[in-house]
Amino acid sequence: MTPPAPRRSAPVPPGTRDALHWCQAVTRRSSHTFYLASLLYPREARHAVWAVYAACRVGDDLVDAVTGPGAHERAATRENLADWRAAIAAAWTDPAGVQAEAYPYSRALAWATRRFPIPESAFEELHQGFLMDLDGREYATLADLEVYCRRVAGVVGLMIAPIGAYRGGEDTLRAALALGQAMQLTNILRDVGEDLNMGRVYLPADRMAAHGVTRADLNRMARTGAVTPEYRALMRELSAQARAWYTQGRAGLPMLHGRPRLGVQVAARLYEGILDALEQGGYDNFTRRAHLPGRRRLQLAAAEVWRELRPGPPLPDALDSPAMRSS
Repeated sequence: MTPPAPRRSAPVPPGTRDALHWCQAVTRRSSHTFYLASLLYPREARHAVWAVYAACRVGDDLVDAVTGPGAHERAATRENLADWRAAIAAAWTDPAGVQAEAYPYSRALAWATRRFPIPESAFEELHQGFLMDLDGREYATLADLEVYCRRVAGVVGLMIAPIGAYRGGEDTLRAALALGQAMQLTNILRDVGEDLNMGRVYLPADRMAAHGVTRADLNRMARTGAVTPEYRALMRELSAQARAWYTQGRAGLPMLHGRPRLGVQVAARLYEGILDALEQGGYDNFTRRAHLPGRRRLQLAAAEVWRELRPGPPLPDALDSPAMRSS
């Protein structure tokens, strides 16, 4: 099947150009990992990826700004999310009427949707995921958590896949969903302590119970920093689930073309590297935040580029040695 071709470039109006630069700045500031991977996309596709990311980031920031259980604050945030959703919809329904100053993400998204078949329905599902967050919902089972991961991150894969000139097909979209879910579960495992401080627990209750971990245990570990063997076992299980989703997501890479494929490949490896850092830190996500230093991110990105350009020979031993992994 012939890949969809982006539409011919046209001069970018100043307001739209400013909006695109705003989205780039948001992406660079909010996620070093995502931004590094996005640089591997061709120029026009890169700006479309930044538009999608910034649009999602604005909604996510609205939810994260809620600091307490007050009904008034949550009602106000619900209204703000409705305004955000309307601005997103305008990128499809009234692109010429979008005010770049008030809604730069919508203006940039309108530009992107004229060049790539980004599905608006994915943003509606994302909106439903934000409302789940706003309701302070906790998750009884891993299957329930999977629904949440799909809505707040899996659907981002559906937004990005068309920008990657994918060949189409349900298998590719399922892989895109799985990759987004893997990244969200990685974020959840990295941020357990931070979320607990905000009164949020995303860990599924059934898996906590299976390992003998209670909410009181989480609070105690947050106070003392003493991570229990039971908690480490829980983290290992959920990390394994995230890695399984990464594997499913990578199965869709052959359906992407050229540099976009490499961009997704690098993003997946960098996010999965956070799981490596979490494991190396003894699964202490209460007193430390698992992350990849800039040097390590560049090493992993270079390794993925090597694999793409030289698929036959193995990686040089020095690049993937224990000393380099820990640097």
